[in-house]
Amino acid sequence: MLGLGSKNIGIDLGTANTLVYMEGKGIVLREPSVVAKNTQTGEVIAVGSEAREMIGRTPGTIRAIRPMKDGVIADYDTTAAMLKYFMEKTSGGTKPSVMICVPSGVTEVEKRAVIDAARVAGAREAFVIEEPFAAAIGAGLPVMDPTGSMVVDIGGGTTDVATISLGGIVSSTSIRQAGDKFNAAIVNYIHAKYNMLIGERTAEDIKIQIGSASLEGAKELGSISIRGRDLVSGLPRSLEVEAVNIAEAIQDVVQDIIVAIKETLEQTSPEIAADVIDHGIVLTGGGALLKHLPEVISDSTKVPVFIAPEPLDCVAIGTGESLKNIEVMRRTRR
Repeated sequence: MLGLGSKNIGIDLGTANTLVYMEGKGIVLREPSVVAKNTQTGEVIAVGSEAREMIGRTPGTIRAIRPMKDGVIADYDTTAAMLKYFMEKTSGGTKPSVMICVPSGVTEVEKRAVIDAARVAGAREAFVIEEPFAAAIGAGLPVMDPTGSMVVDIGGGTTDVATISLGGIVSSTSIRQAGDKFNAAIVNYIHAKYNMLIGERTAEDIKIQIGSASLEGAKELGSISIRGRDLVSGLPRSLEVEAVNIAEAIQDVVQDIIVAIKETLEQTSPEIAADVIDHGIVLTGGGALLKHLPEVISDSTKVPVFIAPEPLDCVAIGTGESLKNIEVMRRTRR
């Protein structure tokens, strides 16, 4: 137990990672959104980093699962158990009020599932905030001003694109093309080209080390040695993979993100579009760290593109900052 008292908390409940922000403390927890369960008894064996270490390495009776898929709850009971673990670890057993972020495209049913899971996990009350709005707050954008801002939050499960002005989302697009799809594209490419099977974690390492949004830029990144299982012999095997090939493998996902950005810009008013051209597009989330992504988006949209400071933390910080408006949310819910 971190034993940090009964302050309210903001949770960035992500497909890949969960971050917890506590009033007055900042980010107090960051762990993978993974739970290891005994398949026979349903008992939770491990949560977070410890569970992630078990992915692909568990015996038949234990399964390491990610209960969030594409930004929404795929396994309700496991998500509630994971939230309970994280909340107890940070709140010291008290019942905090909780603000949780959700992708901008989720349904009312999906929002309700998140709120219910938080309450089952021990929250006194729970509220939701849309991910791109939280990301914009966390990135320090002037969300309450009569100035248009544009944020692109590339998480594990979803990419959320939104223009924001006067404290609200003006136009938004949410697509289920993000970090996980980059990883899946790399796994499929290695499978198809080299007849070799690699795991999700190996794909993630490849993406982080030599992944590039630009075919041209990838030429400078060289290659990486990877290990996997040969599908012909069934035996372990090593091979060298070029960054250019990985850039080719993930091109479709990069282009889908660019299409979502263009669609969001097309939906917005000329005044806000003019503001975005002046101030640029801000990238947040882990996907913002993909090499050469700002340049590729900027070339396609003819708008300046910047990576937010601490892009991985923006949504959690914004979710936590929005706790200051919890009284307003209580009143509007009545």
